Amino acid sequence: MPELPEVQTTVNGLSQYTIGLRISDAWSSYNSTYFNGSKTIKDPIYFKEFKKQIIGARIVTAERRAKNILIHLDNNLTILIHMKMTGHLLFGTYIFDTSFPNDPWRAIEPKHLIDPFNRYIRFILSFDNGKSLALSDVRKFAKITAAPSNTIHVSHHLKDIGPEPLEKTFTFAHFNKRIDLRPHRKIKQVLMDQTIIAGIGNIYADESLWRADIHPLTLVAVIPFAIRKKLYTTIIQTLSRGIDMGGDSTSDYRNIHGERGKFHEQHYAYRQTGTKCQKKDCTGTIIRIVLGGRGTHFCPIHQKLLSI
Repeated sequence: MPELPEVQTTVNGLSQYTIGLRISDAWSSYNSTYFNGSKTIKDPIYFKEFKKQIIGARIVTAERRAKNILIHLDNNLTILIHMKMTGHLLFGTYIFDTSFPNDPWRAIEPKHLIDPFNRYIRFILSFDNGKSLALSDVRKFAKITAAPSNTIHVSHHLKDIGPEPLEKTFTFAHFNKRIDLRPHRKIKQVLMDQTIIAGIGNIYADESLWRADIHPLTLVAVIPFAIRKKLYTTIIQTLSRGIDMGGDSTSDYRNIHGERGKFHEQHYAYRQTGTKCQKKDCTGTIIRIVLGGRGTHFCPIHQKLLSI
């Protein structure tokens, strides 16, 4: 699933290329009856309403909230996109080719579809300049809806999300208070809890804990002050590095030009099972366990399990 750096990379691209464009049409192949009544475009009835709301509006700004993309329009509506597990947005020139009924959209420029992960187009926003914003989503899990801009941050979509870790207001004291809301839970699970801190997922939790020398199964309550401070610093550094490197493309994430990020080239823990730990003077080997249904990667030598 795209995490904070991948979503921020996408938003940065949207801010550069889509601001001021007018929406001329929308298309979707999502039609799951499971989502009926949920006010997402997967409900065919809602999609008709969605189109009426957004066609003719211009994009004013784009921002990120946790793992959500918010595209603000000039008619006081915001398009909310959560890319979920396999979604990513692509910007370019597309044509609708009826000779391929199961996969009708073709990228003309740039050549997005050379990469197989860019071929699963489920949603298209067309603009007045001939360009399009396409959502490729292999597993069809993505969420797209629209809501009033002036209440979007307090809507049910976003109201329960925790603070943003890269904002200046997110101090160490604030971080400490947030993780102490779950003192008897394992630290990795707390870091990934979106109601505690926004935007951290499996990759950046593993990498941050490796850098901070913390075993992922350690309970929050037993982590000393000094190590908490180290964890706070490594989280900021790791997320910032992820953005600088254009996100992580271990799996299917691509930026709006269909290009891979490079953060996965600097993994020290995530999916490094069986490799020698790269921590200085450490003799350990990265292992993998399952925690909360998610693969968890760490070094059992320098990431020691703390107990009371």
